[in-house]
Amino acid sequence: MKISILFSILICTICAPLSAAAQTEQISANITLGPYLQAVTEDGFTVVWMTDIDACSWVEVAPDDETHFFAMERPKYYETIAGKRPVGKLHKVHVDGLEKGTVYRYRVMQQCLLSKVGEKKLYFGVPSGNDPFRQKPYTVKTLDRNAVDCDFAVFNDIHGRDSLFRPLARDIVKDSIDMVFFNGDMLSAMDKQEQLVKGYLSSAAELFGANVPFFHAKGNHENRGWFAYRYLDFFPTTTGETYYLVRQGPLAAIVLDCGEDKPDSDISYYGLIQSDSYREKEELWLKNIIETEQFKSAPVKIALLHIPASMGGWHGNMEINRLFIPLLEKAGIDLMISGHIHRYNLSDGKDRGCSFPVLINAFSEKHYFHITKDGIQAKRIDTDGKVLDEYFFPSDN
Repeated sequence: MKISILFSILICTICAPLSAAAQTEQISANITLGPYLQAVTEDGFTVVWMTDIDACSWVEVAPDDETHFFAMERPKYYETIAGKRPVGKLHKVHVDGLEKGTVYRYRVMQQCLLSKVGEKKLYFGVPSGNDPFRQKPYTVKTLDRNAVDCDFAVFNDIHGRDSLFRPLARDIVKDSIDMVFFNGDMLSAMDKQEQLVKGYLSSAAELFGANVPFFHAKGNHENRGWFAYRYLDFFPTTTGETYYLVRQGPLAAIVLDCGEDKPDSDISYYGLIQSDSYREKEELWLKNIIETEQFKSAPVKIALLHIPASMGGWHGNMEINRLFIPLLEKAGIDLMISGHIHRYNLSDGKDRGCSFPVLINAFSEKHYFHITKDGIQAKRIDTDGKVLDEYFFPSDN
């Protein structure tokens, strides 16, 4: 009897890890946000998404041809940090080595990784992601400075009102927009991840972000809240900073970070803001980027900046005019696109201390832009899709 009991205990001891491993193998990670495209360039792009449990991730890429996605093994691109694949719920995979102006199909994949003791005993779950057998692969088109035109949309000052954002953004794919710019204050504060996801990011990914890239210009409200430190985790850029250049067809778009609107010492910032020094660092970058061939060769040049140029006003306005406007004048900017004041405004710029026009998009509207070598065709559109205004800004280049 005792021998039988001991034998049963031994069998259970041996089988327990096997049973645990078998159960673990049935676990898969599910996508809770995204995917959405970031930092698209002429030779690559970055995909961001989230899963409900910790996982390793990768992206598989195929040309947009007649072959089935499963016709052959597709190149895999892994997220790595200093040569090691991270495990987590937020995934950022960069794909490079692509041809400019080319459409590619891609799918995102993840595999949950559970460890009992450090990395000595690893259990992998079931690989999961978007299955091209049941779901059409996502597509992305790399940028091309030789393209004849460029179409993009601008949103700003949504302040987390997803019910306002969705009707504004519903036609992005149908209208064949090349890219979208979020021009700041898409939230009132970044206190927690849930605000970001529910405020607009989940809708952006669902409505267009998996196939149409969006580029983010940080507004003053994106500086606020404890989750603001994670901004670049969700919106990676080509520079690793919150200012960068986008070049597509005849367009060179300088995306700038306005910083905060009040002095750094203001009591409402609790001593945590250093916008003045960051804007000065940004000024040095701007001074260099406007001298590059990538920028200077563009027939049309715009600046996207949440807080507009303005003579006088608050501290942020004055610093923008002091640091950025002289360089943008030198660069031959054709148009500044801004937000911040929540209402539509169009100025020739003279009343704002600059010689180029300044267009301010209202919080409840969007602007569509069609760029050719001759200039900028703009449409002001409300939530019902009604065109409220149309105008043309000629290129001076």
